[in-house]
Amino acid sequence: MSLPHCKYFEAGRCRSCALIETPYEAQLRNKQLRCRDTLPSVPDAAWLPPVRSEDHDFRNKAKLVVGGVAGNVTLGILGPDGRGVDLRDCLIQSSGIRSLIPRLAEFLEATGLEPYDVPKRRGELKFVHVTEAPGGELMLRFVVRSEHALDRLRRGLGELRSVVPNAVVISVNLLPEHKAVLEGDREELLLGSSLSMQLGDIALHLQPQSFFQTNTAVARALYAQAAEWVDRVDPASLWDLYCGVGGFALHCASAPGAPVRDVLGVELSEAAVRSARRSAQEAGIEARFEAADATRFALGAAADTVPNLVIVNPPRRGIGADLAAWLEDSGVHDVIYSSCNPESLARDLAAMPSFEVSEARVFDMFPHTTHLEVAVLLRRR
Repeated sequence: MSLPHCKYFEAGRCRSCALIETPYEAQLRNKQLRCRDTLPSVPDAAWLPPVRSEDHDFRNKAKLVVGGVAGNVTLGILGPDGRGVDLRDCLIQSSGIRSLIPRLAEFLEATGLEPYDVPKRRGELKFVHVTEAPGGELMLRFVVRSEHALDRLRRGLGELRSVVPNAVVISVNLLPEHKAVLEGDREELLLGSSLSMQLGDIALHLQPQSFFQTNTAVARALYAQAAEWVDRVDPASLWDLYCGVGGFALHCASAPGAPVRDVLGVELSEAAVRSARRSAQEAGIEARFEAADATRFALGAAADTVPNLVIVNPPRRGIGADLAAWLEDSGVHDVIYSSCNPESLARDLAAMPSFEVSEARVFDMFPHTTHLEVAVLLRRR
């Protein structure tokens, strides 16, 4: 696999893909070695071959900083001086997103809105988030500082729709504070409500603040691996904790013609739970979803409601001591743990000595960086 030729990296304008000059095979090998070193309790024979990614056109989501000046914007990242660096030809973005960025820049320039100046703490336009579905449909989110920018974008909706005819969701997020975050709490929908990520027979519905893996092809492989493990274990019941819009739960429900498996997804976001319920209904999948904190839900469960298998897909901090202790003492026989942080995974596994890793696999969601996803199948000893 040949590496993409990145003019931004070579010019020193962007170092986000810190490993882009490292041959891809070496990147994969180093990620596998990192996981083996970080997780020494996993037997060598348990490691499956890593799941590869394309080395370009793999990101389904772009989080673009708006920089420059009114009428002449940049879309990319912030430089060390707090000024915008234009990356509209970044090769890791999907081709659909990459072709859209120049048109978005022209639209924003026509609004006359001032990009937010981080050092001076003034301006209106902060970020544009773009997500592309497998079918080419788009979700656009504009993060702005004030009602003035919201009103201007609302008035320009017709023009924007002509510029981006395949946008099915357009929203504006209000972030008035000077914070190092990507969005605020308030979201105003201008068009549509959700983006359908069609993965085989299952459509996952993403609302503007929903989480989804940034690499669609590798996400498919991750869900398929979890489903294969679940089918092998064949539990009568399972919980998907931190379920988001239901990716694992929906893919791990009963196969057609098989005995019905009792599947429950638990997610803090009520909007994500509504999306998961919609996906289950559309696909004819018998799965339930509840809006609750994963740890509190598990700790509050009665002993007779504990499932045979639990799937966890936590944020980078991991599941934490309380949930790890509950899993250790619960009587749950099998656990699938999907992690974006091998270090927190190792800490959580150390707190669950009754489990051993039966199989493990690296999923290269983020080529050219040190980031990765690793999933393990745990069986009680």
